[in-house]
Amino acid sequence: MKEYFFKISETIINSIASDESLTLSINGENSEFIRINNAKVRQIGTVNDASLSIELIKNNRKIGISFTLQRNIDKDLQLAMNHLEVLRSNIDSLPEDPLCVLPKDYGSLNEEYKGELLSSKDSIDSLLPVMQGVDLTGIWASGDVFAGNSNSAGQRNWFSTETFSLDYSLINPLKKMVKETYAGTHWNQEDYETFVNNSKNKMKMLDMESKKIEPGSYRTYIASAGVSDLVDMLSWGGVSENAIRKGRSSFIKMKEGQEQLSPCFSLKEDFSSGTVPRFNSAGEIADIELPLVINGALKNTLISTRTANEYSLNSNFASSGEYLRSPVMEGGNIGEDDVLAKLGTGVYLSNLHYLNWSDQLGGRVTGMTRYACFWVENGQIISPIEDMRFDDTVYNFFGKNLEAVTNTSRLNPNVGSYGGRNLGGVYCPGIILKSFELTL
Repeated sequence: MKEYFFKISETIINSIASDESLTLSINGENSEFIRINNAKVRQIGTVNDASLSIELIKNNRKIGISFTLQRNIDKDLQLAMNHLEVLRSNIDSLPEDPLCVLPKDYGSLNEEYKGELLSSKDSIDSLLPVMQGVDLTGIWASGDVFAGNSNSAGQRNWFSTETFSLDYSLINPLKKMVKETYAGTHWNQEDYETFVNNSKNKMKMLDMESKKIEPGSYRTYIASAGVSDLVDMLSWGGVSENAIRKGRSSFIKMKEGQEQLSPCFSLKEDFSSGTVPRFNSAGEIADIELPLVINGALKNTLISTRTANEYSLNSNFASSGEYLRSPVMEGGNIGEDDVLAKLGTGVYLSNLHYLNWSDQLGGRVTGMTRYACFWVENGQIISPIEDMRFDDTVYNFFGKNLEAVTNTSRLNPNVGSYGGRNLGGVYCPGIILKSFELTL
């Protein structure tokens, strides 16, 4: 699709007038999907899809449109030219945007990451045997995902990556569940089977009667999947420079030097894993690595070119929404096998759910525990716990109460597929907290 996209782009860009600027983007996939229920294959399918977006800029006015490509060059070119005329007929009616960002040539980028994926003929035989004996329901997705960007200033960017994910739940007769996602770029059969067997071991522990614990502060371990949800919250009014400047960020206190996080906490944008393109929707290319929080201190925020123009800053080519695209939380020195012993007595949380800000300026997050969460005594799991609501601040769980971090980081992928397979996810370890506030 790379040559296909650039051929369409070149034709369209050559047709624009001297007072027009144009940016074109493509997003698509070639994927295999398997739907599994009760550890049996219920549906197999493939998706070969791509959509083209056109953004027209004229006199500080901007308008855009997206449509699905038919993968027939003549038909797609005609569709694109028709849509361009629609944009032209509407753009003059829009108000001027004083912060309008014009396309530039930042130097072209071509990054194609090859993985080691299961072949379609091997996927079922590789996936199913370890699932036997439990009620497992999930979705397997595997294949290549691609994105491209070109503009009238001469820039041409391309990105593709090969990834897989198995997003699944184990369900027992009491309707208790273990929720996990196994994902990556290079398939490892032994690691996969170990991962699923660990889920099955958690499932056995859910057969015990659930313990109702009282609201209060508890020594707590949060597994990588739960930590991923907490890190995700920093995309929504956390590390955004625009949100800080407009007074709606949980990191305002850090920016002003009033607060710091734990020396155990370091977070960066890191595109070296090859799961997300370095260029944003405008074609601007971010550095391969950007430290955000290092040993608890805020070093950088995400700054889009629009925000840079508004506040006379230097852009680091963040997305227009200034959210995390490829976050990596640094690991620590605690082995996953040592977590229970290190925790001692307290709560083991595999997953969190329904997160939201309860006090954004105070950095306070609320949500629910969910799925395989346990009560631990003297380093031994005693019983599952009933679901609880938590309410605590980033300055506690990533700050003064963060005691230890595991040495193993896992990819918690964005498995959404509503408009196509989503890219990226959060690489993060598990964390042990001296205290975590469970409220009801």
